[in-house]
Amino acid sequence: MMTEIAVTKVKKAGALPAGQDLVFGKIFTDHMFTMDYLTGKGWHNRRIVPYADFPASPAMLSLHYGQAIFEGMKAFRSADNRAWVFRPYDYLNRFNRSAKLLNIPVMDVEENHEALFKLLALDKHWIPGKPGTSLYIRPFVFADEPQLGVKVADSYKMFIILSPVGAYYKTGFKPISIKVEDKYVRATIGGLGEAKTPANYAMSLAAQQDAYAGGFGQVLWLDAVHRKYVEEVGTMNILFKIKGEIITPALNGSILGGNTRKTVLELCRSWGVKATERQISVEEVFEAHAKGELEEVFGSGTAAVISPVGELTWKGQKIVINNNQTGEFSQKLFDYVTGVQSVKIADQFNWMEEIKG
Repeated sequence: MMTEIAVTKVKKAGALPAGQDLVFGKIFTDHMFTMDYLTGKGWHNRRIVPYADFPASPAMLSLHYGQAIFEGMKAFRSADNRAWVFRPYDYLNRFNRSAKLLNIPVMDVEENHEALFKLLALDKHWIPGKPGTSLYIRPFVFADEPQLGVKVADSYKMFIILSPVGAYYKTGFKPISIKVEDKYVRATIGGLGEAKTPANYAMSLAAQQDAYAGGFGQVLWLDAVHRKYVEEVGTMNILFKIKGEIITPALNGSILGGNTRKTVLELCRSWGVKATERQISVEEVFEAHAKGELEEVFGSGTAAVISPVGELTWKGQKIVINNNQTGEFSQKLFDYVTGVQSVKIADQFNWMEEIKG
């Protein structure tokens, strides 16, 4: 039986800023969900409270040893002013997969689902309705036990915060230029690569800054052992269209299993498009381009949905994909997924769940 969720509302409700473009992750709604964990007691004290800073010990374990995880999902407003969440159970289940990898106590998915939708019902007036906008949902957990010493923590806090957002990329739905990384390594099999944990993103920053300095939009990571097999982009999974077939690296333990990636594969198979998950080397990609067989490259992720790739540069050699134009298939995927999310296209896969109340 689920425990009650205590609710403390703000004294005066806020609202979306009028006449202002939404930037990603800078504005937050009125309320947040939080709960606590203590060894021997489990997860407890579920509550929704006004969004605010909270006290933290300088000796908090997660600050020193990185025991923390997070998730990212989205809610949308349809033209008839109803509110919806895209694939909530897929994200909540992945949240627990990350927890297991970081030795964080797993959470009851149904309880987290209930808490999420109660929070969303309270703050759903913050969900923007303009095309390309959404309400970004950020659940996260961190070890808050105050102790210096490497150990599995005995106490944790979980939060869910909400942020109305515009398009992830300032340039909009346009092909990006990607540098294939051959100096840095992000993750290896047996490590944390398949978890959404801050360490993964911290590890990507040096390479990303180098890429920005070189005029690139993103970094494409190669495997840590052979330094030749494609893995993922900094904030997305990567997919290649070669001779009509969609190919994406198989989930091998060092790649995050993206829910948008899963969505793309489901769509491909429903449309009769061959979609393969396998090991693919950067040499194979460049050879396919040389033969005229590399038709499109695109990334997939919660934030950007689909992100077409116009250029790939590896060891100083640059290839241009589809004349640096958005490919027909990338556009079709983007239009379909965003169409379902905005409830303009029928949801035949049951991806969307309505926020009631």
